[in-house]
Amino acid sequence: MQSTLFCLRAEHLLLYPMLDSNTTDFANPSTFILLGIPGLESAHVWISIPFCTMYVIAILGNFTILFIVKVDQRLHEPMYYFLCMLAISDLVLSTSTLPKTLSIFWSNSREINFNACLTQLFFIHCFLAIESGIVVAMAFDRYVAICDPLRHSTILTKEVVAKIGLAMMLRGSVLALPYPFLARQWPYCRTNIIPHSFCEHIAVVKLACADISISSYYGLFVAFLVIGLDVLFITMSYTQILRAIFRLPTKDARLKTFGTCTSHLCVVLAFYVPALFSFLSHRFGKNVPLQFHILVANLYLLVPPMLNPIIYGMKTKQIQDRLLQYFIYMN
Repeated sequence: MQSTLFCLRAEHLLLYPMLDSNTTDFANPSTFILLGIPGLESAHVWISIPFCTMYVIAILGNFTILFIVKVDQRLHEPMYYFLCMLAISDLVLSTSTLPKTLSIFWSNSREINFNACLTQLFFIHCFLAIESGIVVAMAFDRYVAICDPLRHSTILTKEVVAKIGLAMMLRGSVLALPYPFLARQWPYCRTNIIPHSFCEHIAVVKLACADISISSYYGLFVAFLVIGLDVLFITMSYTQILRAIFRLPTKDARLKTFGTCTSHLCVVLAFYVPALFSFLSHRFGKNVPLQFHILVANLYLLVPPMLNPIIYGMKTKQIQDRLLQYFIYMN
């Protein structure tokens, strides 16, 4: 391990001699150096291929969802409005990290401005919280649609949906805003080398030569608040949904009703399982290799944006029909 760190340090000195000429005196560096995936530099180009593929699928898929919902008046319903919010969140989340990651892999462009690093950090945590909130809102939509279908259109009006979206954005912004402010106040007098492919919160503040307990505890607080409460609300919604489904008279009716929830349940699993895995392995997996942490963190920001449009495209008949119409029209 020591020899690996020494090699990384030597490489950095050769590539960025001016930045390292006085690493013990700067309080706030003008730039950070992102190493990508330390120890796997020789495989960066190969790793970039699946990363880039997933990103392209995420971009095309989410823009397709937005376009279809916009042009098809029949899809102007709460579920599809929330799906559009999810698509926008996915686009911002993946775009806030992957272009820089690919520039590291392809052209060795490792420098990132200090303020740009903090901005990236903010967008990551802000839109993770927003996306989690949207998934909860979609669970609430399923709950109303199944448990109180006659009042669905009066409860979830366009105004209510817009207010829910605004509330989720406000919550994400408020919870994420302290991250860059806390990170900015620490003195970075040791090094400006971040052993990561993007400005992940813990990876950044660990470089500070100060007691970062506040940042660490705040990160834990937000993670438990967002994931804990949101998973609780989703669980409560589906408990009521399952009770309503089991009260239906026939098996076919139960299966058909439950089928309307499968897309959302897949989105829940695609979002929270990697999130919990990344969070727990980073916080408590002390013996897990650094390369594994970074790969999981990247996949966590890429896999849900790639899978969400695919899941809804495969499971939602209205979207399938509209796509089929466009393919027939183009041919």
